[in-house]
Amino acid sequence: MDKVFGGASTLALLLAAGMAHASGGTIDIGMIADLTGPAALSGQHKVDGAKLAVDEINGKGGINGKKIKLIVEDDRGQNQAGVSAYEKLAANEDIVAIIGSIRSTIVQATLPYVARFKIPTMIGGTDPKLTHVGNQWVFRFRPNDTYASATMAKYAVNEMGSKKVAILYDTDAFGSAGNSLLEAALKKDGAQVATDQGYSTATKDYTSYLETIKSSGADTLATYMTNAEDEAQMLRQARQLGLNMKIIGSTSIATAVCIQLAGPAVNGTYGVSDFVAQGNDAAKAFTKAYTAKFSSQPDVFGGWVYDAIHVLSQVIAKDGTQPAAIQKGIRAVQGYKGVEGTYRFDNNGDGLHGYWIVKMEGQKVDPIKYVSQ
Repeated sequence: MDKVFGGASTLALLLAAGMAHASGGTIDIGMIADLTGPAALSGQHKVDGAKLAVDEINGKGGINGKKIKLIVEDDRGQNQAGVSAYEKLAANEDIVAIIGSIRSTIVQATLPYVARFKIPTMIGGTDPKLTHVGNQWVFRFRPNDTYASATMAKYAVNEMGSKKVAILYDTDAFGSAGNSLLEAALKKDGAQVATDQGYSTATKDYTSYLETIKSSGADTLATYMTNAEDEAQMLRQARQLGLNMKIIGSTSIATAVCIQLAGPAVNGTYGVSDFVAQGNDAAKAFTKAYTAKFSSQPDVFGGWVYDAIHVLSQVIAKDGTQPAAIQKGIRAVQGYKGVEGTYRFDNNGDGLHGYWIVKMEGQKVDPIKYVSQ
């Protein structure tokens, strides 16, 4: 895969043009990813998912005879680094679209630049507000947290028998929004929130939070944690402290990264996930190809970018590389069967509208049911 870290062209000229175009022999797609930093392992899954999609498309002749060139910049899992990475990609007038972050806080920081550059940008961040600020250049390739929180709460109360729930959440944009939604959903479904604990991303010691949770009288722990690496660390420490209550988590708990790092500590937990390896025919084929190519299990980090690049390639093949044409083409996608589900983009730019309930057993993800909303 190409990683291009060249100099940027004049910002003023790009803004005046208001468009990107594929002028050379390739169709250039930009992407920001956690190449370094606390979530670099998750970032590698994102890069691998994108690389698999690009290799598949290029292996079949590319898009209308042109090969895709993927240009990756490191966001280091940080807001300012994410903004700098996005600006660097956007200043390259050969880039026709950008794969943004899965981190809601980084997406939030880059949104003003997306609006300024007017480049179609595909995101994985699930804070509902990200696609509800009137920015018509943003397209979400994952379901938002309105669906995740409602699904978690309903399953915890109705199926797990949860009555008193402790919440542990990341205080970034993703976790804070998810926490508010989850708290409201739990109360709506008849559960009491025993304690609500917020921590900072990349925390290493969760002992004080877990001790508070343990003494709160909660029968269930619900987590809204941004980084899979953090979730794994917390689960290991919870088991060491003898925290035996039921656990249900947002998507990070069901990722390959969390399962790899948490080991047996993840077993017996529940979660919601927008990617399930055996969830549909496209997911099965993707999982087989990904495992063969990278000798590891795929998860949501690779799944959504794989879908985004395939959708983008179909739109470009039909409508061309001008930003306005790509923007219109993605919004018109209705019924594309991807590895994450069937995409039906609404007026806000949201493509998916449901989550899987899963259980982790034997350090594997076992799907229970898909909840569409």
